[in-house]
Amino acid sequence: MRPPFTALHVVQPGDGGVARVVTDVVGAHVARGMRVAVACPPGTPLAAAARARGAEVYPWRAGRDPGPGVVAESRDVARLVELVRPDLVHAHSAKAGLAARMAVRGRVPTVYQPHAWSFEAVDGVTARLARRWERWAARWTDRVICVSEAERRRGVQAGVRASWTVVHNGVDTGRFAAAASGAERAALRAALLPGVAATAPVVVCVGRLCRQKGQDVLLRSWAAVAERVPQARLVLVGDGPSADVLRGAAPPSVLFAGAVADAAPWYRAADLAVLPSRWEGMALAPLEAMASGRPVLLTDVDGARESLPPGHAAHCLVPPGDADALAAALARLLRRPVLRQALGRQARQHVRTRFDVRRAGAEIADVYREVAAAPRHRELGEPITQ
Repeated sequence: MRPPFTALHVVQPGDGGVARVVTDVVGAHVARGMRVAVACPPGTPLAAAARARGAEVYPWRAGRDPGPGVVAESRDVARLVELVRPDLVHAHSAKAGLAARMAVRGRVPTVYQPHAWSFEAVDGVTARLARRWERWAARWTDRVICVSEAERRRGVQAGVRASWTVVHNGVDTGRFAAAASGAERAALRAALLPGVAATAPVVVCVGRLCRQKGQDVLLRSWAAVAERVPQARLVLVGDGPSADVLRGAAPPSVLFAGAVADAAPWYRAADLAVLPSRWEGMALAPLEAMASGRPVLLTDVDGARESLPPGHAAHCLVPPGDADALAAALARLLRRPVLRQALGRQARQHVRTRFDVRRAGAEIADVYREVAAAPRHRELGEPITQ
């Protein structure tokens, strides 16, 4: 009997959105009969979720940021490749992409998925070094999977010469569903937001509390929103390095839910979702919110326009970093409940049609087949000394 195709995912710590993407893709591929292994930090939600979906999970003790430890982390990846013997290695995000490609160096078919380019997160010399690394590492990359066409264009503009495929993120549209009734939503509101009036408009922002996600810009905008819609409440769902600073800057109308295992109830309890990111590839949280029947307000970063339904940009897109524009758009949407409901219905249908995780899983499986079947003529580097 022919052994199943084996894919090894290498995933860096600390990124909940990427972890959710990997978990869903792993589940879809296991269901297709693939053997899937995941290398990630032990004791993380990703490790538990991947194991529950049927993947083999191997501990990879890696930090989030590049540093002197990356050589040892790459050697650990090389040892896992020898142990698992995958047909293909799939590296997710910049740090894992660095470690995995240094370890494999083209000896095994390799797919890299940046989930937003590393050089967007930094400035100056660091950004130049990041762009130089991405250009160099392309020689050890059989395919780069981008989650949006805008992310692919940004890579091309940075000088990354690669074979490209765009596979939009997908979500489990059954798990993220609208509240079944007004009574269910009222019960959710009462449980999640005790003391908040049932009629108060609620805005939810789901994401890691960090500079990338732009919650600081959202808090700067919120004073103007509260002036125009005094009953409105903002809920930040997530945790991260900016948590203490954000808490110190937040007025009483802003609530912090902390890290949650499941954001679905928060989407269903909210009236509107917002994500004011400074950069993205294609953010997952807006897709989850739209699958839950909620309109989303986004900044015009990579992937935002591609994720929105036709006609929504006029209501749901603002420039990144512009607190005044964000405040004006939030207030307009909060004052127009009929428009919000129409946008939410359209958003749910849009995600169900175009962003189901099963579609994403199938497209990535097609990439695997193409990459594994292609003749290998690239100049291979020597493996890192064990």
